[in-house]
Amino acid sequence: MINYTKGYWPLVLYLFSFAITYIDGSFILPENDPPTTAPKFLSRGHLYKVIVGETIELPCKVQNLGSFVLLWRKGSSVLTAGHLKITRDQRFKIVGDYNLQINGVKTQDAGDYICQLGDQENRDQVHTVEILVPPTLRALPHNGQVTARKGSTVTLECKASGNPVPTIFWFKKDVFSGPTHLSDSSTLILENVDRHHAGTYQCSADNGVKDRVSMDIQLTILSPPEITVEKSWVHAAEGYDVELVCIVHGDVNSEMLWYQNSFLLDPTDRRSMYPRDDRYSLIIRNFQPTDFGNYSCVADNALGRTKKYIEVSGRPGPADFISPALSGFLDHYNLTWTIESIPPLEEIKLLYRRLLMNETYQHPGKWHEYHIKPTPIRTDGSHFLMSYLVKNLEHNAVYEAIVQAKNKYGWNEISDIHQFYTRNHDLLLDIDMEYKMGISSNIRIYPTLCGILLPAFMLVFYPFVNV
Repeated sequence: MINYTKGYWPLVLYLFSFAITYIDGSFILPENDPPTTAPKFLSRGHLYKVIVGETIELPCKVQNLGSFVLLWRKGSSVLTAGHLKITRDQRFKIVGDYNLQINGVKTQDAGDYICQLGDQENRDQVHTVEILVPPTLRALPHNGQVTARKGSTVTLECKASGNPVPTIFWFKKDVFSGPTHLSDSSTLILENVDRHHAGTYQCSADNGVKDRVSMDIQLTILSPPEITVEKSWVHAAEGYDVELVCIVHGDVNSEMLWYQNSFLLDPTDRRSMYPRDDRYSLIIRNFQPTDFGNYSCVADNALGRTKKYIEVSGRPGPADFISPALSGFLDHYNLTWTIESIPPLEEIKLLYRRLLMNETYQHPGKWHEYHIKPTPIRTDGSHFLMSYLVKNLEHNAVYEAIVQAKNKYGWNEISDIHQFYTRNHDLLLDIDMEYKMGISSNIRIYPTLCGILLPAFMLVFYPFVNV
């Protein structure tokens, strides 16, 4: 049996077109006179891109068709002949004059579509159809859950399909800072992983067809517990309540134990242990002299044990300098700091020195030491504010200062070095010259000068007042 939708059909139609013409359900004989003007294509071949599932219309407009038959085919398969549909696919139909419409296009509809004249020359017009397919994703593993040991190498993978070929992007989600872009590859390799690698990773695929698609992969890192302390040094005093906090990272199911000077602690009427998610608290009420000392929090899980230390002391905390680095004066500087201490301060030790320096070296001078009788201002129940005016300094010079404080429990640790600068003698002259030059040359630098020089004027005329 001959399949007329294949190679034989164009020849049959071509011969058939010279004999009869199919119109409105009946065949009629053509006129004896041949057409005076040869048929001519008015439309042109074109590349059409259509998204899968949509509808496309391929034009085929011919001038002076006469009694000839227009044939639509794809490859060797005939789709239509004139207005007669040959294919059984209900998605194909002739609209308008002889345009071919395809409804709900599929990926297999891609290819060349030929509108052919059934004349002796078998002239044709070719349209190429490309089917665009939105991206789809498949994560490996399929459940989106990956577990790895600390120190190992982890490979996360996503497979994408679509037309055009999608590009894959990797991100790590963060509820605070938002997603962080990591890679543009189908695989993401993480080496020597630790708890900071744990979290939600997202692979996204985009090919410009409709919306980007994404999938999440949850990475869990197995490791011995990791501990950070909220404060490694805690100030305390008799009769007050104290809270020590250890935070466990990575494994919130770890068992937490508290020790004081290597002795295991149990809850008492003054001592309580509270776990809350990854935060473990030891609360000591009505603090007593025997409660001072070194505490440790110890976390255990199946992979190991970790310990961190906290010192609880009645001595003052280290001085925290709050005065600006640049002095408002040529030869003195107002040094201001805060100190944590519940008991009153008994003595302050202040040391300062000049720092000789140029572009190639720094040479510290001799320390000048002062013992100060404290007259501090208490800012709250556990902090003091102090200030001291350091005099007889060199102008345009660099100095360093440190502070140590004592209360009834003893001296605190020496503070970090605070560096400060005395004012240059020519500063006011420089400011005045800049101002006059700006006015005389009529250039628009006034907002910039104000932004730079106003703070300097404030330092000169509104220095800290010595307490």
